[in-house]
Amino acid sequence: SAILAQAWLDTAHASSARPPQALTGVKVTASTMDEEYDVIVCGTGLKECILSGLLSVHGKKVLHLDRNQYYGGECASLNITNLYQKFRPGTEPPKELGANREWNVDLIPKFIMASGDLVKILLKTRVSRYLEWKSCEGTYVYQFQEAGLFSSAKYIHKVPATAKDGLSSPLMGILEKPRFINFAQFIMNWEDDKLDTHQGIDPRRHTMQQVFEKFGLQEGTIDFVGHAVALQPNDDYLKQAAGPTIQKCRLYLNSVMQYGGSPFIYPIYGLGGLPEGFSRLSAIHRGTYMLNKPVDGFVYGEDGRVCGVKSGDEVAKCKMVICDPSYAEPTRSTPQGQIIRAICILNAPIPETKNQEGKPCLSCQIIFPQKQLKRKNDVYVMMVSWAHCIAAKDKYVAIVSTVVETGNPEKEIEPALKLLGPIQQKFVQISEYRAPTADGTKDGVFVSSSYDPTSHFEDASKEVMAMWKRITGEDLDLTVLPEEED
Repeated sequence: SAILAQAWLDTAHASSARPPQALTGVKVTASTMDEEYDVIVCGTGLKECILSGLLSVHGKKVLHLDRNQYYGGECASLNITNLYQKFRPGTEPPKELGANREWNVDLIPKFIMASGDLVKILLKTRVSRYLEWKSCEGTYVYQFQEAGLFSSAKYIHKVPATAKDGLSSPLMGILEKPRFINFAQFIMNWEDDKLDTHQGIDPRRHTMQQVFEKFGLQEGTIDFVGHAVALQPNDDYLKQAAGPTIQKCRLYLNSVMQYGGSPFIYPIYGLGGLPEGFSRLSAIHRGTYMLNKPVDGFVYGEDGRVCGVKSGDEVAKCKMVICDPSYAEPTRSTPQGQIIRAICILNAPIPETKNQEGKPCLSCQIIFPQKQLKRKNDVYVMMVSWAHCIAAKDKYVAIVSTVVETGNPEKEIEPALKLLGPIQQKFVQISEYRAPTADGTKDGVFVSSSYDPTSHFEDASKEVMAMWKRITGEDLDLTVLPEEED
């Protein structure tokens, strides 16, 4: 049976350690699937939940289905029992790992950019009220430096995000630091509509390589700016128009200024709180949810447009379907490659990571630029811990991820695994990254792409906004009026 909000969320909480929050003003009623809906959403991943929340707010009648008994889809946060069931079926977690209520392990490792589009969506929809946040304590970049006369070999370095950071960074020599500071000031002063801030750079005509050459930046500096500040996943951007990378650098620096020290924030109780928050938004606006509900296919009318979703003997009628690739016919998406993600449970923080007070980091990100490992794609490490209510006391969870390039994916991430220190438990998943083959406007089936290996949700947020425009014909308005601000 399908149930509105409260009972559904209670079921969801059974698989997570997150404390349930009451859904005030939501009527709890039973319903069958044999009704007619404006939209049926399949899969409770973040993108699908944002869209179902937004559509419900705009008066659409929404049915939201998920085949799993837990929700969150690809980006779920699992308790320790469910984590073992997923990766080691039939195996019980060791007693020393503690109780289920202490664990909320993310399957997809991502931080949130403090000034990014996802934060704007959270503020606009007021879903931000349902969540608590912590700032990421450190952002690092991998760049091997040999041992000197008075120093040992160094592998990771804090990413300089401001001119002041640049002056003290060991990533650059004395002569390079003024050049980096000039570049950082150029980025901060840039305004799209004021040509005098562009210093002769045409963001559409000049490549990013030409911008770096203008400021005389060395290869090592270009490496950490491109990969750890602009967060580009590979070096393709160097030959492309400079505009998008300049904007990515500006987003990073603006995000740093939001909280100071780090551009990234992370929700208490894990990333599963994000789709849950948007689900609450949909439920409050009469959205209906069904967990543990298999989807057996879509039904099409004579005009070729989708008109229903089948589950067993039941058919729910609808005008459109939104889903992730796993719910759609295989021809609706194409594989773009594979992504390896290794979830590692640690007894201590990652060595050599320090917060602003000089203490070991309780959360951090480490980026391995492709060139440093002689690869085509970057490797990412995301670490969060008990301090975020995602692990038992004094436990840490580090997730290593990258695009698979060889027939031995685990060997590809070895350099990152070595930096984590002793690993108590490791769970490895290799998943296919798929992208939709059509935009959905022709037959009313709107398919999202799989989650990419990047370390943040900016691309996912942009995809949501593009899908919103295709679905509604309008841009998503993210301006927040003063009275709407929390």
